[in-house]
Amino acid sequence: MDKLTFLSNADSSYIDGLYQSYKADPNSVDFGWQKFFEGFDFGQTSEGGSVESVEGVSDHALKEINVLNMIHGYRDRGHLFTQTNPVRERRKYYPGKELETFGLSEADMDTVFNAGVEVGLGPAKLRDIRQLIEDTYCSSIGAEFKYIRNPEKIKWLQDHMEADRNQPHYDVDQKKRIFRKLNRAVIFESFLGTKFLGQKRFSLEGAESLIPALDSVIEKGASLGIQEFMIGMAHRGRLNVLANIMGKPYKTIFSEFEGKMYAEEDPELQFGGDVKYHLGYSSDVTTEDGKSIHLSLAPNPSHLETVDPIVEGITRSKIDMKYNGDSSKIAPILIHGDAAIAGQGIVYEVTQMSKLEGYRTGGTIHIVINNQVGFTTNYKDARSGTYCTDVAKISSSPVFHVNGDDAEAVVYAINLAVEYRQKYKTDVYIDLLCYRRYGHNEADEPKFTQPLLYKAIEKHPNPKDVYAKKLVDEKSIDQEYAKNVEKEFKDYLQEQLDIAKKTDKLDDEIPMFGGAWKGLHAAKKADIYEEVDTKVPAKEFLKLANEITTLPKDKKFFRKISKLFEDRAAMVKNDNYDWAMGELMAYATLLDEGKRVRISGQDVQRGTFSHRHAVLTLEDSEEKYIPLANVNGGERFNIYNSLLSEYAVLGFEYGYALANPQALTVWEAQFGDFYNGAQIIVDQYLSSAETKWKRSNGLVMMLPHGMEGQGPEHSSGRIERFLELCANDNMIIANCTTPANYFHLLRRQLVRDFRKPLIVFTPKSLLRHPKVVSKLDNFTKENFHEVIDDTYAKPTTVKRVLFCSGKIYYDLLEKQQADKRTDVAIVRIEQLYPAPVDQLKAIRARYKKATEFIWVQEENENMGAWPYYCRIFNRTDLEFTEHISRSESGSPATGYMKKHAAQQEAIINKSFE
Repeated sequence: MDKLTFLSNADSSYIDGLYQSYKADPNSVDFGWQKFFEGFDFGQTSEGGSVESVEGVSDHALKEINVLNMIHGYRDRGHLFTQTNPVRERRKYYPGKELETFGLSEADMDTVFNAGVEVGLGPAKLRDIRQLIEDTYCSSIGAEFKYIRNPEKIKWLQDHMEADRNQPHYDVDQKKRIFRKLNRAVIFESFLGTKFLGQKRFSLEGAESLIPALDSVIEKGASLGIQEFMIGMAHRGRLNVLANIMGKPYKTIFSEFEGKMYAEEDPELQFGGDVKYHLGYSSDVTTEDGKSIHLSLAPNPSHLETVDPIVEGITRSKIDMKYNGDSSKIAPILIHGDAAIAGQGIVYEVTQMSKLEGYRTGGTIHIVINNQVGFTTNYKDARSGTYCTDVAKISSSPVFHVNGDDAEAVVYAINLAVEYRQKYKTDVYIDLLCYRRYGHNEADEPKFTQPLLYKAIEKHPNPKDVYAKKLVDEKSIDQEYAKNVEKEFKDYLQEQLDIAKKTDKLDDEIPMFGGAWKGLHAAKKADIYEEVDTKVPAKEFLKLANEITTLPKDKKFFRKISKLFEDRAAMVKNDNYDWAMGELMAYATLLDEGKRVRISGQDVQRGTFSHRHAVLTLEDSEEKYIPLANVNGGERFNIYNSLLSEYAVLGFEYGYALANPQALTVWEAQFGDFYNGAQIIVDQYLSSAETKWKRSNGLVMMLPHGMEGQGPEHSSGRIERFLELCANDNMIIANCTTPANYFHLLRRQLVRDFRKPLIVFTPKSLLRHPKVVSKLDNFTKENFHEVIDDTYAKPTTVKRVLFCSGKIYYDLLEKQQADKRTDVAIVRIEQLYPAPVDQLKAIRARYKKATEFIWVQEENENMGAWPYYCRIFNRTDLEFTEHISRSESGSPATGYMKKHAAQQEAIINKSFE
């Protein structure tokens, strides 16, 4: 037989690969393959190892190869021909799975082929071989996994699926448990629809098999060593998950439908609440074999998939803090919609994080509630890929496409997924093919855009009825059992509704300040303004300063790095600490006190402006040396250069800080306005979560800010946007001007007994400014200053007071000193929010003869802090008499250096006219 004939009938890459392994070591392939290759003379091969000629191959042997191709074809493309869609015909794919596709025919069906060894049958009839792979790969479960680049993982999946033909084998008790869970899911939704007609609930109807699936995940996961699940999902089916998986009391959910409010423990805390299908919950459940599993469902806004990085961050934080790095004890579950997982870019970002050192969580279980339609958009208009789960290929994660009407198949697939996750510590996806019984919400009319689909759905029985019929037909249960289970649960729901109707106020069943948050509390206004002690004894400060500036003698560093650390050591000796030293000493002192410090962002190890150098790379290797990792054992300092993402990484760090309030968790933007890409996290979590969900957070955002003529995108951190979001003391907005004040600001985050997000606008040009230095006493004898008054001007002669924040202070100072203007005072506001009102009143009272109180900023008039300060002090004793700034603009800064310099000079000159 010539080469062309052979190659036209064989998958050369598959067969050749096996043959090359056989040639190198006959025992490296299965016994059946050894027998197959024996006696054949595979003659010449090309340079790449492909077969050039085959001698002595009979027609039967050629058909053996064709049978192997068929097995390989089913494994690779069988998912395209499954029975996974409960309400529509699947699209057709070519070539198909007909015998002729593989060079076989009906005449071969009773022929015995040795290729049966490949699927564990041994020599077997083609009929039996084909039935096995048909059952395995083309029934209610379709598996995508052949793109995985690890032969061991592929073999593991093939062996597990083919051993039981991807078919579940459950006893009657297991089937009854699945039925009871499915019954609860279906009846709960119909009960809500009947009792609260017209109210939005974003029901699970059509996808109720999610509930027995999650129930099984908990049981299976517990048997594999998982102690905790962290769940994130959007609103579709959320109430059902809260009630039937998380154990949130039905009476509480009914009370929320009744419009009952949670009891307000303190009106000052300004709890505003959120709609019921956004709320989170946590609980402990006990499995059938007595294991206790902790479940958490993260609160989630309407921004679909935003919760994904939050859940991953919470999970990683618990892995680090609670489970000593063991990711097998906790697993994240993300529940997606088909339109969202395909359409939202955050999914891609989170997927790219899944295997990175700083962000991996040991694998996520992804479940897609595949309604086959977005709000009104058909799936064909919602993605370019074949499947909504095609993002899984990025991380070489297997995907199981499952018919949502086959509850047992759903449970089987998700159990296999959990087992795979625990073994290989990678993501795994379940594509739950189902439908949405109603429109986007229960008041929506889906027939406007999907008439044919919804005609089919109207006639289609719910998953409980489908499963009940199956169990009755196979005599696992009878009709009476099914009716009794339904009636008992309906009666129980009615009892809970009756209790809810008598309830006036709801008790908060999700205490914030337990677990890792024990000892902390919600902040009141008096707490916000109370000075806290962030000083460090001089002896300890100097010890740590010397420790982190001394490089080991036995390692070879770049000359510039050695010089940099010599300069830092000189700062300690000469009592002159720059910005980088102030920051690093904040970390060192917190680490010394037993706290954890975690920093991530783009290029944070070195720092965008080469100021930090927290991680040093040796000159002759890629070995890393981390000075701060030597402080107090070195186990609590982590600094990671992130992937080039803002949205996902900021969300991850928010989640990390949420789970561990005793860690200083920092995200730094490469430039200030780069956080634009993560605006959703700022709006939906950072600024509002405390009001919506009673969830505090101490995350630090570092945004390099300052007008240095670097163009529109590298000048502004958008101070105005953050101040616009400020209310009820929800955040801290700071713009420091000294290393020591920055040091105290960072330390204050963990010294206080409450947590608030800190947005700090950090400098660029000031990192090496000769005047931006602090003395030892500033670190060891002072605390954080919200306002810094002028020490040069004379209060008795001052006629003009300039109020400013950040970098422009040093430009104003230079002009003041050069002109010896003791009649003009410059006051720095270091904490922009909460506004230090009492301190500003005291300063204004100090300058009794001043008639001009002017706000000066380098930002445009409609940007920076001016719009906020103008508004809050309007018509008060603190109202400014004038402001000086650049003219209002739609762009944050000019891109022309000459124009920038002229604008800056005009601001400075006008301030002293």
